[in-house]
Amino acid sequence: MAYDPDNIFAKILRGEANAHVVLDEEHCFAFMDLMPQSPGHTLIIPREPAENIFDLSDEGLAHLTATTRRVARAVKTALNPAGLMIAQLNGVDAGQTVFHIHFHVIPRYAGEGLTFHARTMADADELAANAARIRAALAP
Repeated sequence: MAYDPDNIFAKILRGEANAHVVLDEEHCFAFMDLMPQSPGHTLIIPREPAENIFDLSDEGLAHLTATTRRVARAVKTALNPAGLMIAQLNGVDAGQTVFHIHFHVIPRYAGEGLTFHARTMADADELAANAARIRAALAP
């Protein structure tokens, strides 16, 4: 499949679709997942157009993984989950639903079961509050 410049993440990068922004930098962008598997579920994407990990340049992958780690640390600091899951899916059969490479940072809380991916929209106020807390934890 060829990269589709009209995918939702490309639209978010161009400002054509809204997102609860966590981080906006030269190489990467992070925002709250609208249908989170857990409160604080954050997505990190490169600005480089790439469908999956195999299409992303080495430099782009280096920026994306470093940024994912920074965001994961901020999620851990801001939300204090019992654990943290980081996932990256490639292709339909792996569960990829948006074909712009991205990492998921998914907080795991004690006693909480993980919900299904992309099933239920989260409350916008909760997303905005979590984005603000994570942004604050990213601040120098």
